[in-house]
Amino acid sequence: MFYEPKHGKRGHGLPFDPIKAIVAPRPIGWISSLDAKGRPNLAPYSFFNLVKGQPPIVVFGSEGLKHSAANAFETREFVFNLVTRPLFDAMNISSGAHAEGENEFEAAGLTMAPCNFVKAPRVAESPASFECKVLQAMELHDLDGNPTDGFMVLGQVVGIHIDERYIVDGRFDAVAAQTIARCGYRDYSQVTEMFEALRPTDGGAFTPTTSDRT
Repeated sequence: MFYEPKHGKRGHGLPFDPIKAIVAPRPIGWISSLDAKGRPNLAPYSFFNLVKGQPPIVVFGSEGLKHSAANAFETREFVFNLVTRPLFDAMNISSGAHAEGENEFEAAGLTMAPCNFVKAPRVAESPASFECKVLQAMELHDLDGNPTDGFMVLGQVVGIHIDERYIVDGRFDAVAAQTIARCGYRDYSQVTEMFEALRPTDGGAFTPTTSDRT
């Protein structure tokens, strides 16, 4: 099939939009922040990823100027917290339509931990958190120059917290941490195994696949 997204459901003719299921699994940007009044906020964003390694830069997108994005626009900082299977229920609670100023940490039964370089708190229970300073924050426009009510926030990672229980042989072990990701619709996935393969540019013989790491 082929369709033009600009036609919406009339384009694909399916009961559910397939695009988010195709671009999947996606990391969940569990974003903590403070508003201009110093009130904490916590919410998950499925439009999230690492876009540069050095310096490390992450991005999250917001459909509508929701609290986390608005806070990042105002305070120029935020924290990314890794979501894992044991934290799923808390993450899901934090995704609710909470009133402005309501503390999602408290609603989800989570602990606020201090950061070193940003004022926003991190999720103490998360295996890893990134302290971020905003590089750019903007509204997205379409090909015709019309505002889309979509917003993008780019942040440089200035501090990283890692629970050392999940560092195995010098690597962060996503299987042990039970990292999860967002798929399409209301679906999620959990990292349960890994496989490793050398690139042709890594030197030595190219290895198509190696044994799974579980």
